Amino acid sequence: MAKSAAETPGESGGGGDSGAGTLERGVAPIKSRYLTTKEQFHEFLEARGQEKPSQKTEAGDPGGHDPVEPEAKRIRLEDGDGQTDEAAEHWEQPQAQKRARGQNKGRPHMKPHHYDKNRLCPSLVQESAAKCFFGDRCRFLHDVGHYLETKPADLGPCCVLFETYGRCPYGVTCRFAGAHLGPEGQNLVQKEGVQAPPVRNSLDKVLQQQLRKRKIHFERAEQALYQLGKGHLPGPTPLSTVPEVTGAECTPRQDDCDAQQAPQGPGTGTPSRSPEQTCGPLTDEDIVRLRPCEKRRLDISGKLYLAPLTTCGNLPFRRICKRFGADVTCGEMAVCTNLLQGQTSEWALLKRHQCEDIFGVQLEGAFPDTMTKCAELLNRTIEVDFVDINVGCPIDLVYKKGGGCALMNRSTKFQQIVRGMNQVLDVPLTVKIRTGIQERVNLAHQLLPKLRDWGAALVTLHGRSREQRYTKLADWQYIEQCVTAASPMPLFGNGDILSYEDANRAMHTGVAGVMIARGALLKPWLFTEIKEQRHWDISSSERLDILRDFTHYGLEHWGSDTQGVEKTRRFLLEWLSFLCRYVPVGLLERLPQRINERPPYYLGRDYLETLMASQKATDWICISEMLLGPVPPNFVFLPKHKANAYK
Repeated sequence: MAKSAAETPGESGGGGDSGAGTLERGVAPIKSRYLTTKEQFHEFLEARGQEKPSQKTEAGDPGGHDPVEPEAKRIRLEDGDGQTDEAAEHWEQPQAQKRARGQNKGRPHMKPHHYDKNRLCPSLVQESAAKCFFGDRCRFLHDVGHYLETKPADLGPCCVLFETYGRCPYGVTCRFAGAHLGPEGQNLVQKEGVQAPPVRNSLDKVLQQQLRKRKIHFERAEQALYQLGKGHLPGPTPLSTVPEVTGAECTPRQDDCDAQQAPQGPGTGTPSRSPEQTCGPLTDEDIVRLRPCEKRRLDISGKLYLAPLTTCGNLPFRRICKRFGADVTCGEMAVCTNLLQGQTSEWALLKRHQCEDIFGVQLEGAFPDTMTKCAELLNRTIEVDFVDINVGCPIDLVYKKGGGCALMNRSTKFQQIVRGMNQVLDVPLTVKIRTGIQERVNLAHQLLPKLRDWGAALVTLHGRSREQRYTKLADWQYIEQCVTAASPMPLFGNGDILSYEDANRAMHTGVAGVMIARGALLKPWLFTEIKEQRHWDISSSERLDILRDFTHYGLEHWGSDTQGVEKTRRFLLEWLSFLCRYVPVGLLERLPQRINERPPYYLGRDYLETLMASQKATDWICISEMLLGPVPPNFVFLPKHKANAYK
């Protein structure tokens, strides 16, 4: 199949549009019998994909007329259903023939609830409420019969939540409700006593109200900030300065078993009752402050660290990576000011699955007061093994506010943030940095000794500057020099690891361990390859099973109603925009594939392998329909990142 289609070499072209001719630099070396042209590639998919259900979908450029870039990397969206005239005019502007970079900031994006206009009232979904939560102000439907008449058809015969836990909490709103609805529309229970595992690090409603009303006091953080403002190093917190909090401020830690099952209400918690709510051995940790030498240590040397990945590093994806051997995981970057305001979407980034045995959260901020207060808040409300400071984010939105990479040039603020957060945390504090701001002006070797003195337990160094973003190769020679500057503090290295050979070369530089970011997005089984020291020629059916597991984890995490299904689909499509860059091992002329090599157009060993290699968003949507059913009418998708990092 693939051989016959690639026997006639196409004319020599640029980038991935070339045929079976000589590949240029930066192009993955695929065996000539698999190479094809762009036209033959899309003709093959269209011929085999005739059975695909028709839909009104606009994703990228369905016509495929871009001679320079694949459709996933273009800043263009043809006029499609569901778009306004203004948006269509914006996307139809003539584009310059240049590579797309950064983010698709103007992409059309519809929130998941847009596809669920006739929503049933939550009081009816939960079946336990005696009356509506919203009273006369409720804008949701209360007629279950009318809701079922307008509800779209089920997406499949099996409900993941019902099969796993014996009960689906979404009832009639579940898009797989036929699996667990009785003849009279009642929600069936398959197994008595089976409960879903409790969500760790969730936002308590009482705590959210306290944060929004600014009724939480941060005495410990204020004391540390006062000492830093006076030029004094923060010292141990005396007993008299331990915060006295009530209600949500006294939210117990997740390892307090009784408190987890019976959360406190407003005004019910007092400091005097705290020792009675704990279970296990009697300790004085909630009365006597830990000294720095008694702080819990972070020993992850030699372990595989999954990087905090914005958008794609969600909880279902981390579960996939944990299954393949990731040792350390970290939540997506959370903005400290949003956490202090009690934003639900930001607190969702802190959630932790029970399989994540070594887990941390990453905070971003530009000022010592907000970062220190946020650290104190998290220290008493969530369960983590470490807290990481993001000093490596290169995007303008963060940099221009003084956060991310900008902190590398603001040493005074940087020092106050690290010292202040380290003072109020009972868990280790780590930092992630880049080599510097400008490409040829390295700063990391100067900052590492300071970070060691300021109290950082571990630092991760990404071998690129802010100016480089994700282009060009990571500078591992410079990382090797920084290992000496950071000693005895452990230093993790990050950048361009896509095979076990890359990981071995990285460890030879003397780093304590490696952090894997884009490599895990391209192939999450990379952790298995590193631990077993082999190349895994994974089949297309195995890769589809991985995607199926991701959708199951997504439905468990985000829900099996329309909103949950479409949110799972959106994150799946974002991940597929990276997965399409993976080239199967059996197709490569030379091993291993390098992360800066762009795959040319090729025909895989079967139809599914070819479909997974497509860089058209319409083909990614086709894959999502295999797992989550047909997309809603007027569905629009364009990836968040253009992901152009091949230079």
